[in-house]
This record gives sequence, C-alpha cells and structure tokens, in this order.
Amino acid sequence: MGSTQLEAVPEPKYWHLKTVLSEALDSEFAVGEILPNERELAARFGVARATLRQALEQLELEGRLQRRRGVGTTVAPPRTGIAVGDGRQDWLSSGGDDWTPVDCVGTVPPAGVARQLDTELDERVHMVRRARRSDGLPIAAELLYVPAASVPGLAAVDTLPGAARARAVLRELSQLSPEGRDRAVELGSARADDARQLDRLPGAPVLVVTTRHFTQDRTVALSVATYRADTCRLTFGDSGDVRFGEDEERRAS
Repeated sequence: MGSTQLEAVPEPKYWHLKTVLSEALDSEFAVGEILPNERELAARFGVARATLRQALEQLELEGRLQRRRGVGTTVAPPRTGIAVGDGRQDWLSSGGDDWTPVDCVGTVPPAGVARQLDTELDERVHMVRRARRSDGLPIAAELLYVPAASVPGLAAVDTLPGAARARAVLRELSQLSPEGRDRAVELGSARADDARQLDRLPGAPVLVVTTRHFTQDRTVALSVATYRADTCRLTFGDSGDVRFGEDEERRAS
C-alpha cells in the first residue's frame, strides 16, 4: 500500500519546537522555575513568537507548563491523581481534598442542563457552587444543579445566606440514595468565573466532568465540575484507574 496524502504532510513547525522545548525542560529547568520571556525564547530557537506561543500552549495543555498570574510561565510538577469516581456519594464530604460549599442561589439553569434534569426550561433550581482543593491549592470548581423536587423539605431555604443555603441543600440531598449515575469527561477552556476560582487565566485548558445522579424515574442532581488540566490526572475508582495526561513515571524518566 502506498503512502497516504496525510503521511506526506510535513510536521508543523510549532510541533517540532514543542519537542525541542520539552527536551529543554527536562535537561535545563527545575519544577517551578520561571521560563525566559517569549522574546528571549523565540530568539534562542530562531522562530517567530506566534510559533513559540503555539508550542507553549501545547505544553501547557499537556501539563508541562503553568501560566501564573503575576509570575509568568513556570515548569509544572507532575499531575496530581484526583479521585472522582470511587463509588460513594459525596454531597457532604469533608477533608483536605474534598468539596467545600461556597454559595447557593435559585436560578433558571441553561437549557442543556434543564433537559438533563428533565425540568421545564423556565423552572428554577438550586445551584450550589463548591470548590475543591488539594494540598492547599485550588484544583476544581463545581456547579451542582438540584431540582426543588429533590429537596422538598427546604421551603424556607431562600432566607439563608449563600454558604449556609448550600449546606442546607447538601444536607437534604444526602437523605437521598440515587440508584445510579452517568458521567462524561471532555476537554474545555476555563470561563472567566472558573478561571478566578482556579487561579488560572481565562481560556486555560480544563477538564469538565459532568455527572448525572438519577433514580429509576428521575434525575436528582447534575454536577458540572471543572478541573485544572495542567495539574490534575483524574482517576475513577469504580471503573479502574482511568488517567488523563502523562504518567508520573514517564514524567520522571
């Protein structure tokens, strides 16, 4: 069989530069070290700054680099394994690596969320915001959508302040025993709100984990959790160890 047309396409210049930069990161820079500015790097490797930016963006997507506000571009540590599917409900989880309620509001959810919740398009639901940290650093932000039918004992919840209202919704939700859940993971870009919570720049790569909790006849809650793609390697305890990104062993070699 002859070569295909695709095989004849030359490797993009930024992709080759990414490989060269990756080798330089391994041999010349330590974790946390700040890279030279774009002008210096472009001059060193003899490329246009637009090509350099493409290579740096790809390395950030792969978890090799981090862009930090007020600091610059630094060499990233190996991704941290974050368990997101260990077979337990975590409405009221607590601890250093678990979710912390931030606030809760009554809102009409986006149409796509309403369809998954099987609510009317103009029906208000509880939207709980939660944050997740690991070793003191922000790693994820979540929007948890809860229909009023899932927490019927909260008639006066609107009178509570944000964080207290969130805890009340979660306590009521913990009384339920969903029969199952389905989950989807996709690569996305950090929106402005997510970026602020995750200490990232808008547009930074993130992993979006959408989880629908359901009983036989209805959806009881829908979680949309946004994880930092540069630092997180997601693991699913109830379906083996599913990893996103490079193995720590490979990064260490």
